[in-house]
Amino acid sequence: MLIPEHVLKRKGSTTTSGVPKEVRNLLDLGVIETVNLAEWLVVDQESLARNLFQKENWNFLLKPLEESFGLMKIKTAPKKMEVLGIVLAQGFPTKGQFENALRRLKEHHSDIVRSWACFMIGKRNGLSLQESLKRVQPLAADKNMSVREAAWLAIRPRIITQLGESLQLLMGFSLHRDENIRRFASEITRPRGVWCNHVPVLKDNPELGLPLLEPLRSDDSIYVRNSVGNWLNDASKTKPGWVQDVCKRWEKESPTKETATIIRRGLRTLRKKSD
Repeated sequence: MLIPEHVLKRKGSTTTSGVPKEVRNLLDLGVIETVNLAEWLVVDQESLARNLFQKENWNFLLKPLEESFGLMKIKTAPKKMEVLGIVLAQGFPTKGQFENALRRLKEHHSDIVRSWACFMIGKRNGLSLQESLKRVQPLAADKNMSVREAAWLAIRPRIITQLGESLQLLMGFSLHRDENIRRFASEITRPRGVWCNHVPVLKDNPELGLPLLEPLRSDDSIYVRNSVGNWLNDASKTKPGWVQDVCKRWEKESPTKETATIIRRGLRTLRKKSD
């Protein structure tokens, strides 16, 4: 399909109501990616899934799709992705079927479809945590931010229930050459996070996450630094003294502008309270 130049070069509407019908239709067909949050929110995921399943000859998924969306009580965009992850994870029972379907999703042009791949991994019974992280890593490095967000959101429930093993496995992510994967290690373990459940153990014992953060304390990527700062800010809401001690030590041991940026972001809630 030939996509008009003005669509390909669009900046995206700042409101959901402002997203042109032409763009909505192309998003629902899965032939273009979303460029911002407004577009991401307006995608008709059920329609997009129906189009995908028919194109891939996965018609056996149409009934589970309809039933699952009919039973949904909360119909936010992340919840729809989670439900589609379940439909896809359960729809391909053998390892070969699962891997082939997962590959098709990962290669898809639509960032929404690639996001379903994240949740398909997260919802797959029988995958070890190590296997799940291995499969989601390429998606954590996706060029589209919405897929990168889906990657950590989809696996985070496993992180909460298997925290000790998770922290060990994520050390490799924290040391990775790709900034998106380093950021994944920080973002997925944030004690509070956004649009997700908290990690109670890290809220009460944030020091457990410090080995992941230490290699990132002077990261050259602002994307990573913002996540580390947010991690510390999360922790400051339950363990302010610990965060202050870490920031004081980092300030002495790593007197760089990058570390200073992280510290400033990490202490923002405490500074507002003191003001």
